[in-house]
Amino acid sequence: METFESLVRAEFAPKSTYLNTASNGLLPARTVTALHEAALLRAEGRPLTSLYEDVEASRAAYARLAGVPVTRVAAGASVAAHTGLIAASLPAGAEVLTAEDDFTSVLNPFHVRGDLKVRAVPLERIPDAVRPGTALVAVSAAQSADGRIVDLPALREAARTHGARTYVDFSQSAGWLPMDADAYDYSAAVSFKWLLGPHGAAFLVVPEDFGGLTPVLSGWVAGEAPWDSCYGPVAELAHSARRFDLSHALFTYAGLRRSLDLIEELGVTAVQAHDLALADRFRAGLAALGHEPVPAPGSPIVSVPGLGARQPELSRAGIEVSNRAGNLRAAFHLFNTTADVDRLLDVLSG
Repeated sequence: METFESLVRAEFAPKSTYLNTASNGLLPARTVTALHEAALLRAEGRPLTSLYEDVEASRAAYARLAGVPVTRVAAGASVAAHTGLIAASLPAGAEVLTAEDDFTSVLNPFHVRGDLKVRAVPLERIPDAVRPGTALVAVSAAQSADGRIVDLPALREAARTHGARTYVDFSQSAGWLPMDADAYDYSAAVSFKWLLGPHGAAFLVVPEDFGGLTPVLSGWVAGEAPWDSCYGPVAELAHSARRFDLSHALFTYAGLRRSLDLIEELGVTAVQAHDLALADRFRAGLAALGHEPVPAPGSPIVSVPGLGARQPELSRAGIEVSNRAGNLRAAFHLFNTTADVDRLLDVLSG
């Protein structure tokens, strides 16, 4: 009988102490195999039909993880593009509430409009800062820089009270934090972090009525009958969120399908328990060394002020972490072990 541990060890064999999933997740062995097979299809001139099937299988798997019908999921290339689509739908003068120093892809498309009122407040003040006249609240569920988690239930309630729409970026939480995308108007996530997929894919969840979005980036894949929509204007847009699809990076989805299969086999709640136990072990070890990380309870991302400059030294020692604004950022995921935590602590103590 396969266990969490046996499934993980069959898929991952890192050559370093890799603690940088908040930048890029490792690829499972099954994903690497699928990418190789997809490339061979192109190299050998065989039909690519199966790659289009991988797109739809990935969309369906993400819908299950997000807890929404597959008809509400669009497949694109980046969170920035999805944010741009939402930004384009807002009327001039609309107020967008954001968190200070959130990831750029969640923020910049609203700023470049030039005619929106973009207001930034500290993350912990987001729910209290929603007010009458706020059109949209846009925020990452978990902050990229330091792992802090927004109070999503309070945000949802405040937005409902004041009639604001919500947009949540799950890029730093999809794969370890159970999602309830149905609770928000819009949400998005990239594929290459905690979902363990290749670069080049991102999902967007929209309301059943599409939430007032116009498919301004749509091409032939957004047609109800894509292969009949290759020439001239699209005669009939897809009746589902697929009308917001961008042309698919087929190799990416060939691999991503297998990565999402693994996440589902392991179970997000089991992944969460594993990841948080390692992060808590690291936090306890830091305290013993006299270091205080940024408070981010319930997050597998741990950011330690003042230690970012040690990132090159750690990399030379075979430990991969990030330097974010002078903070050392370590991110613990399903392929990590207690030995990884202890090795990092051992080097930091030297």
